[in-house]
Amino acid sequence: MSCEKRTIAICYDFDKTLSPDDMQAQGFIQSLGFETAEFWNMAAEMEKKYNMDKFLAYMLVMKQESEKKGTPITREALKKLGANITYFPGVEEWFDRINAYAATKNIKVEHYVISSGNQEIIEGTTIYDKFVRTYACSYYFDEEGKAEWPAQVVNYTNKTQFIFRISKGVPDETDTRVNERMSHDEMPIPFKNMIYIGDSETDIPCMSLLSKYDGYPIGVYNPETNGCEKVCDLFEKGRIKFFAPADYREGAKMDLIVKRIIDSIAATEELSKFHGECELAAKGN
Repeated sequence: MSCEKRTIAICYDFDKTLSPDDMQAQGFIQSLGFETAEFWNMAAEMEKKYNMDKFLAYMLVMKQESEKKGTPITREALKKLGANITYFPGVEEWFDRINAYAATKNIKVEHYVISSGNQEIIEGTTIYDKFVRTYACSYYFDEEGKAEWPAQVVNYTNKTQFIFRISKGVPDETDTRVNERMSHDEMPIPFKNMIYIGDSETDIPCMSLLSKYDGYPIGVYNPETNGCEKVCDLFEKGRIKFFAPADYREGAKMDLIVKRIIDSIAATEELSKFHGECELAAKGN
């Protein structure tokens, strides 16, 4: 029987999934002298006035207001903000612990972020090196290092392209092979071996995709600020298969759910191997 490790992917939204608040509200908005609600209202007005994608709108407000203040956005300035990001309990220990548990089941785990937040801020976080790749809104920076134009925007429905990129093994955002037809059996990480953890409407397309193809979408909520009404609604509508408080500590519900999913994937793989051996034996009889 082969000892080759099966790879699974765990994909995460970031804001209000791994961190209790929007990343822009943890230093950037305050540096402009705005209240958090005031900033997001400005972005919402921009969105409605110009019929803009809501995430492009907030990126434009970030750029314009920074320039008005005389402190244009730079990659390094955003990365520095990442160092101040706070996390839900257990997040910083989560990745190594889950990797170690999966290894006991002969499974390799790859972690990914698919977020509508800022790529440059995520790059400055203490957990950035835990991810194989992070997909988020990013800027193109000019020769002077100033943010000039959006390079990438991650919104509701285009989040799903990154699920396909991960599953098909074509992670680069410019790789058009993501559109090539590939059966689930050919995928390096089929949907049935993927977990998606998210909290909000922006995550619904990814959750629905995995739910349809036997993956494992998990809703998360902050019990200190919200009830579980939103994720309960997603569960009842079949968008997610599980939900849990945003607590990533050992023994917490999220920890137990993900470990049992890993157990299930490992057991399925073992049964598949036994089935294959039986097929070969039957053919040779």
